Amino acid sequence: MDHLLIACLVAGSCLLSLAAAGHALLYKRDSRSALVWVSLNLTVPLIGPFCYWCLGMNRISKRARSWQESGRWLSRTEIYPIEEQERFEPQLPDSAAHLSDLLHLEEKIVTSRQRDGNRIIALIGGEEAYPAMLVAIKRAQETINLSSYIFDADGIGAEFVEHLIEAATRGVEVRVIIDSLGEKYSRKSPRVAFRGTPVKLVRYLPLHLGAYINLRNHRKLLIVDGLEAFTGGMNIRSRHLNASESVIDSIHDVHFSVKGPVVADLQGTFLGDWFFVTGEKLQNPCFFPAIEPQGSALACCVADGPDKEFRKIEQIIKGALSCAKKQVYIMTPYFIPDREMISSLVTAALRGVDIRIILPGRNNLPFVDWASRALLWELQVNGIRVFYQPPPFVHTKLLLVDNIWSLIGSANLDTRSLKLNFELNLSVFDSEFSTTIHRLFERAFAGSRELTLQEVEQRSLSVKLRDNFARLFSPYL
Repeated sequence: MDHLLIACLVAGSCLLSLAAAGHALLYKRDSRSALVWVSLNLTVPLIGPFCYWCLGMNRISKRARSWQESGRWLSRTEIYPIEEQERFEPQLPDSAAHLSDLLHLEEKIVTSRQRDGNRIIALIGGEEAYPAMLVAIKRAQETINLSSYIFDADGIGAEFVEHLIEAATRGVEVRVIIDSLGEKYSRKSPRVAFRGTPVKLVRYLPLHLGAYINLRNHRKLLIVDGLEAFTGGMNIRSRHLNASESVIDSIHDVHFSVKGPVVADLQGTFLGDWFFVTGEKLQNPCFFPAIEPQGSALACCVADGPDKEFRKIEQIIKGALSCAKKQVYIMTPYFIPDREMISSLVTAALRGVDIRIILPGRNNLPFVDWASRALLWELQVNGIRVFYQPPPFVHTKLLLVDNIWSLIGSANLDTRSLKLNFELNLSVFDSEFSTTIHRLFERAFAGSRELTLQEVEQRSLSVKLRDNFARLFSPYL
C-alpha cells in the first residue's frame, strides 16, 4: 500500500511538471524565459511547478481580458457614440513631418481619434495644479468626474472634499473613483469624508474581492462639465505642496490643464472605468457637450492596460524612438525598461539621437532604484546620458522628442505601468506646448548632476551584486 501511494505521488509530480513545462513552452513568448521555466519544471519536481504557478504564469492579462469579454468594459463607441460627419485627417506641423510614421502607429493601435484644436497648459507642483482644479470644481454646473490613484482626504485633500460636497449639494452630479490599493496611502480615507453626502464614491477593485496587487487604476483625471480636464501624474495629497512640506517628505510633480475636443476622450475613459466598477452605463448627453477648438495642439488620449490587444504606451514610445532624428528627453521616477525598450533606446542613440534620461536622485522606493542602476551601464556605454535630480523626490513623467512631440500622463517607464496597471497618457503634437516641456527639461538639467560612466563602473562589488539582484525582480516591480 505504501509503495502504491509513493508511486501515485511520483506519477502526480511528474504529470504536474510535464503540464507546467508544456504550458511554459506554449505560452512563453521569450525563448529564454521559456527555456528557464521548462528546465526548472522538469528538474525540480513540485517546487518548479509551484514557482511557475506563482511567478511564471501571466494571469494578469488573462483575467483582464476575461473581464473585457464578459462585458465588464465598454468599447469607446458604446461610451461615446457621437462621430464626426466627415473623417478628420490629422495634419502634422511642418517640423513634425518626420514623425508621420508615429502618427500612423497611433491611429492603428489607439481607439481614440487624433483631436485637433486643444490647449494644454503645464501646472508645476501642487501650488499651481490644486488651485486651478479647485476653481474648476467651484464653477461646475452639471457634472464633475474625478479619478485618482491616491486621494488623501487630509490637508489639501480636505479642501477637495469640501469643494466637491458643496458642488454636489447645489445639484452638480459628482462622481469619484479611487483605487482601493492607492487608498491605503491616505492618512484619512475619502470614503469616511464623503460618507452621508451626495458625492458618489466607488473603489476600483476592492481588496476584499481578491489580492489584486496588479491591475490597479493608476489614472489621474478630473473632468468638469465635459468641457475642461486635468490629468497627469499628480495624486491628491499634501505632499505635492513643496512649500508646506519638508524636503524629505515632499514630492515634485507636473499636472496639466486640458481644454478642447480631446476632453471628450478623457471623459469616455472615466465613464468606462465607472461602468467597470459599478455596472452603471452613463449616457446623459451633458457628459459630451459640443467643444470648440481652444488651441493648436493635436492630441490623442491613450488609455492603456493589460486588457488591451496592444501595449499601447510601450509601442508608442518605441515608435517615437525609431522616428526621432535629433533628441529624446525622458523624465520618470521609476525607470526599469525591458530588453526591447533598452534595445530601442540604444539603437536610437547609435543613430546619433541625443538621448537624456532624468531620474530622481533620492527615490522613494530604494529597491526600484537599485534595479534601475543595474541597467544604466549598457545605456551609458552607448552614449545615453543619465542625470539625477536632487531632492525633493521628483515624480514627474515626461517624454519629449525633437522638441515637437510630447507624451504626458500617469505611466512610468517600468513594467508595472507598461504591462500590469491601467494608465492614461496624452500624445501631443504642438510646437508651443513642446517648447514649454523643453524649458522644464532644461531647468531640470541645469539643477541636476550627470552620472558618469566611471561612477557606474567603479561601484563596489557589494553594490553591484545588490543592484543586479534587484534587477532580477524587474518584471514584477
